[in-house]
This record gives sequence, C-alpha cells and structure tokens, in this order.
Amino acid sequence: MSGGWIAVNDLIVGACGVLIVIGTMLTIKEADPFRKLISLGIMIGGVMPFIVDRGLLDVAIAVALIAPLSTIFTLMICRRGEP
Repeated sequence: MSGGWIAVNDLIVGACGVLIVIGTMLTIKEADPFRKLISLGIMIGGVMPFIVDRGLLDVAIAVALIAPLSTIFTLMICRRGEP
C-alpha cells in the first residue's frame, strides 16, 4: 500500500517541477508585462509546495501574502503607463 503513495508523491513533485520550468520559460519569453506576471504566478504556484515540504511555513505564508499584493501593485503601475 505504501508503494502507491510513493508514486503519487513522485507525481506531485514532478508536476510542481514542470510548473516551475514552464513558468520560468514563459517569463523569459514573454514581452508583455501582463503575461509575464501570469507566468510568474505559475512559477510561484510550483514553488509553494516545495517551500511547505521543507517545513518553512512562515516563508510560505509570507510568499502567499506578498506575491498577490506585489502582482496587483505591478499591474496598477503597468496600467498607468498606457494611454
């Protein structure tokens, strides 16, 4: 029975790793600031389980609060430059 759980854990780790790689590549590739922020959100979504897995819950809480707020402020600044 424990063999099934190990396979599921490996699958979740692999999926989070794929999210990090996809988010990183899209962030590098995109030129539009709005799409770049969405790509960063994808990358942060993949990083969060690794932070929690290491037992750094205080860091996970800080990232969970800071990432959306910084995204909102950055979107407001990017919007201000458009006519």
